[in-house]
Amino acid sequence: MKKLKIGIVGCGAIGCSLAKVVARDLKSEAALCALYDIDESKALRLSELTVKNISCGFDTLISRSDLVIEAASAKCSWMVARKALEKGRDVMIMSVGGVLDHAKELSRLASKQKARVYIPSGAISGVDALKASGVGKISKVMITTRKHPLSFQGVEYLKNKGVRPEKIRQDTVLFSGPAKDAVKYFPQNINVAAVLSLAGIGSSKTQVRIIASPLVKRNIHEIEIVSDAGRVFTRTENVLHPDNPKTSYLAVLSAIATLKAIVRPVSIGT
Repeated sequence: MKKLKIGIVGCGAIGCSLAKVVARDLKSEAALCALYDIDESKALRLSELTVKNISCGFDTLISRSDLVIEAASAKCSWMVARKALEKGRDVMIMSVGGVLDHAKELSRLASKQKARVYIPSGAISGVDALKASGVGKISKVMITTRKHPLSFQGVEYLKNKGVRPEKIRQDTVLFSGPAKDAVKYFPQNINVAAVLSLAGIGSSKTQVRIIASPLVKRNIHEIEIVSDAGRVFTRTENVLHPDNPKTSYLAVLSAIATLKAIVRPVSIGT
């Protein structure tokens, strides 16, 4: 069987984790063929840890790959997806918030080029139930996210409001509103809201509450879905990624599970 050639854009904590899994655990089904990072030293270092001499330029990565994995940032995820799809390459998107406003164009381009777009569930549970509920009629999708205040350091939206995360001593609601605004104001903290929006009723109707909680040690996501199929409530308490506290470990595992579903013949779940 022909191996799936995989290129990874972004060699930070998530890209590094995925590269190691492809090179080590999926080597019978896939081949890690290219790595790119705007910081070339990161790609070179990751290449030394996985597959030698596969650090390359962005355009070269696309030409070498069957599947391009974006693991960079919301600022560039749409650009990565668009350029890969234009060349007929399949794409997995980790920084989902960056493509939320381009959902229709993403679908059109993938269809035109006969390519596939994969968006892992990330650090939440319940996406399977949301997709199934969407076959009927959904009346409500609400996500409440709780994180330690230090997770929000450097967020420009909070700076502009004069909020200093390090000074928060009790549960504080930082945001309440539609997912489209949450993703814009908290691009590194609320990718899960973008996933919910794309899987369900859209970013204008999906509601988000973000709470800074000094007592929590894990990133907590509570999701409520109300539809004509019933009510679904999920709660996920995430262990932080050891190399990047702004990322949940489950987000990486979700991407790995998606990769396995792509390269293996049996797929389980909605």
